[in-house]
Amino acid sequence: MQLKVPDSVAADETMMLRVVGAASTDRADTAADAAKHGRAPDGSRRRRRAPRPSPLTRLNATAPGLARLATRAAAEARRLRPRYPHADRTGWRRWAPSWRQWLGAAATLTGLTIVLLGSAYAATDIPENLNTYATQQDNVYFWSDGTPMARTGWVRRQAMPLKDIPEDVRGAVLAAENASFYSDPGISFSGLTRAVWRTLGQGETQGGSTITQQYVKNVYLNQDRSVGRKFTEAMLALKLDNEMSKDDILEGYLNTSWFGRGTYGIQRAAQAYYGKDVGELDAGEAAFLASLLKGAALYDPALSKANHDRAVERWSWILDRMVDTGALTKAERARYKEFPEPLKRAPGFDTGKQSDYLMELAAQYAKKAAHLTAREFDLGGYQIYTTFDRKQETALTDAVNKARKQARKDDAAKAKSLHFGASSVATDGRILAVHGGPDHREQGYNESNATTVPAGSAFLPFVYAAALENGVHTTRDGAAAEVTPQTLYDGDDGIAVRTPEGPYWDRGGKQVTSHNDGGKSYGRIGLGRALALSANTPFMQLGMDTGLDTVRDTAQRAGLLPSSFGPQVPAMSLGSATPSAIRMASGYATFAAAGKHVEPYSVARITRNGSGVPLTKPGSRRAVKASVAEAVQSALTDAFRTARPGAVTTATVAGKAGTTQNDTAAWYVGTANSVSTAVVAYRIDLTKSLEPLPLDGIAGSPGDSVPYRIWSGARGIG
Repeated sequence: MQLKVPDSVAADETMMLRVVGAASTDRADTAADAAKHGRAPDGSRRRRRAPRPSPLTRLNATAPGLARLATRAAAEARRLRPRYPHADRTGWRRWAPSWRQWLGAAATLTGLTIVLLGSAYAATDIPENLNTYATQQDNVYFWSDGTPMARTGWVRRQAMPLKDIPEDVRGAVLAAENASFYSDPGISFSGLTRAVWRTLGQGETQGGSTITQQYVKNVYLNQDRSVGRKFTEAMLALKLDNEMSKDDILEGYLNTSWFGRGTYGIQRAAQAYYGKDVGELDAGEAAFLASLLKGAALYDPALSKANHDRAVERWSWILDRMVDTGALTKAERARYKEFPEPLKRAPGFDTGKQSDYLMELAAQYAKKAAHLTAREFDLGGYQIYTTFDRKQETALTDAVNKARKQARKDDAAKAKSLHFGASSVATDGRILAVHGGPDHREQGYNESNATTVPAGSAFLPFVYAAALENGVHTTRDGAAAEVTPQTLYDGDDGIAVRTPEGPYWDRGGKQVTSHNDGGKSYGRIGLGRALALSANTPFMQLGMDTGLDTVRDTAQRAGLLPSSFGPQVPAMSLGSATPSAIRMASGYATFAAAGKHVEPYSVARITRNGSGVPLTKPGSRRAVKASVAEAVQSALTDAFRTARPGAVTTATVAGKAGTTQNDTAAWYVGTANSVSTAVVAYRIDLTKSLEPLPLDGIAGSPGDSVPYRIWSGARGIG
């Protein structure tokens, strides 16, 4: 092979020839040979790397004790490690784990379970808000004698403090539901396991819950029957048991449990089944109520004979269990031989009709006097003890119903639009009775509290009282002249109303005159006599002389509301104001109370779950001087005797009728036995408007008025 050297290469330079393939082979051989003899590929000596020590060796160097422990653990793990098949065994045993393996698996499972449950417990928070049915209660209204009158609310529940629940009642519930309540941790492991097993096996849960678990279900959870809900219930029960006292849990349970007949809580159950408060139950009655916790649909005797038999059997069993738990002695148990038959049905309330009108008035007053918001009041739990007298309410209602029935016979067409408002108010301000309408369910409009029609001549006593109290001014700058019952005024019909400057003219430029009923004239007449005869003309002028602002102020201090007054014109003295029956009765009660006025009120006291609620009650204040009130009362007594000379009374009676010039209302207001009663009859077609219609004789005549019949019937006056 001939090599040609380029001309650029000098003669003394060395050239290296590279042969493809051969060079690579030589290099690989050289590297392999170097590695074999411990040298680098370039021929130099290479340092050999020392082997890395094992983890156990490193641990032994740093912590000999831990190393020995790890060695033993590793050896034990090798023994526990399954070796399949076992060479030293025969048959199926060659494949079975050893007892050590079984023990290890059980220990591991137990540990994991403990960790899981501990984590779940730590993560479980007691909800801040209870469910709706656990917080809502009903409000119960009572008559003045303490008997139940009505209730409101969808849930019949009244919470009771544990201290007010007798020991026998508590003992019966514990014996029936959870005898170990005060010693258990809040859950029953056996019951929980049984419930879960039933759920997994047959698709439904089973009982076995503790009282704590049942309380949790009542107030925090829904009624779903599932393993998930059961697990949550158990976690909450454990936590609640650690954070609440047993007494608090028992109290909550007794106040939230379902007892049937629409009742929640032991207090309402006692009332529904035995018509008494829980504090009045004996051990036998308590044992029956405790049986209902198992299921009211199965143990309410009123539902079926089978229920009755089950109730008797469980009642007897619970009493025996009470002996076992120490709640009863054998001697005490022996006293309960006969099953305490509950009421056939829960005592009802007279809802609708008049009781709803009473309840409406009481609720309005209760919220105002107790400073309760509507939301607070609607949450329930309040016991409202009203001032309403059951006997007087019945008498007033019967009298109105009798008059309504007669009106339908006399003129059915007019009777359809005929309304009666009535109220009785004691001189100390208590509202004793009202008539609000035919039936609250048909007419929510409360006629006793309506300010629709004028007072008419029933307003005259307030004008008379204002003049007696303040005197009159017949000249612009002159001093006030004293007024007495003997002070004479012109009683003729059609006389002109005068001011110190002359006749009074209305805005239409017409001279104002006053008129008496029937156009009758009385000549010069004393004011006391004029009130007794209900002469209008003297009082229209008297109001002008006294000052209409003074008349208005006196009427308001006596009990009428400012909102019932209209413009201050001469007609105000003849009763253009539109007070309610309650306010008219209250005003007349002021005169009977020697001039002292107490704002009418309908609630005497309020409690919530047995504890008193602060209540602002109206105080007595001076409205007019005692001498003035005595003079007005004397004139009203003469008015009654003059109009009803044959009336048979057992007490001093004072009162007068009231008519309006446009015949839109007829009144009778009077007092007897320190009770003032006002009755008004008027016509309004509520389907069209609130504008009063003429009575046209449907309310009787002045000598035989329907309001007086109602008044006398309600007061028992012949």
